[in-house]
Amino acid sequence: MQTVSARPGGVEKLTPGLAERVVSLLDRRLAVILPLPAIVVMLVLMGYPFVNTLLLSIQQVDLTLTRSVFVGTDNFRKVLFEDERFRNSVFVTVYFSMASVTLELVFGMAMALVLNREFRGLGLIRTLFLLPLVATPTATSVTWMIMMEPSIGVLNYLLEILGLPPSLWIAGPTTVIPSLVMVNVWHGVPFVMLILLAGLRSLPKEPFESALIDGASKVQVFVHITLPLLRPSIVVALLFRTIDTLKVFDAIWIMTRGGPGRASETLHVYSYLTAFEFYDLGYGSAVILAFMGIILAISLVWMKVRQRSWI
Repeated sequence: MQTVSARPGGVEKLTPGLAERVVSLLDRRLAVILPLPAIVVMLVLMGYPFVNTLLLSIQQVDLTLTRSVFVGTDNFRKVLFEDERFRNSVFVTVYFSMASVTLELVFGMAMALVLNREFRGLGLIRTLFLLPLVATPTATSVTWMIMMEPSIGVLNYLLEILGLPPSLWIAGPTTVIPSLVMVNVWHGVPFVMLILLAGLRSLPKEPFESALIDGASKVQVFVHITLPLLRPSIVVALLFRTIDTLKVFDAIWIMTRGGPGRASETLHVYSYLTAFEFYDLGYGSAVILAFMGIILAISLVWMKVRQRSWI
């Protein structure tokens, strides 16, 4: 049986049998066909920069950016085993990230527990708590930088009113990371609060009612019932905030540019300075790829923890 017939003038027409088979084939492949354009766009937008960075990392590019020399794995060997500045950046990044995520979890949990109750003005308070989440990081970073200025900043003025000694904030090598952590926590707590609040709203009521009948205190209910049931939400919040905090660049660059000295020089700042301030694109690419490996390893660990938390 023929499936194609010829019309006068050489124009071909699909018979119903072939058209039905084409439609049936498309229906069976919809799971591949529909997301295919998005996958292609993502591969182009993400694949090309990654491949280009990988190629740069195995070369030494001169200051004119016109000539390059193949060096193989020398850049990676220097980054991982010889570069003290890289190790300092790793320490600063881990310190900044762990302190930020820990405080975000503590304050986010406290805010979620408060907003999980019903009281007058709940909607207004919830809206106010969410404002940092929708604020522009660049604008808020400039605002925080002005507030933390040691001589004319409003934060030292508030400390003076309270009878406390002034602080150098982002101008001091020992206070710069705690100050940046404070800004990052201010940005990130609302996100953690939303995740945990959604988790609290979805918890079953029966275990809490049984615990109250048995005479359990609020602390015992929180430790032995709320936290175990809320573990999946906690892990999800920590996963997202850990990855986001490791990638923070704009706030640190605007407020300190890695200073004073190298006290706040995270891996993102170090790779940017190496590639675009010192024009060592090859070595800067190796630094950022090593950083990508660290983020990937941490993400895999958190994803494994997340899988176990749902068991």
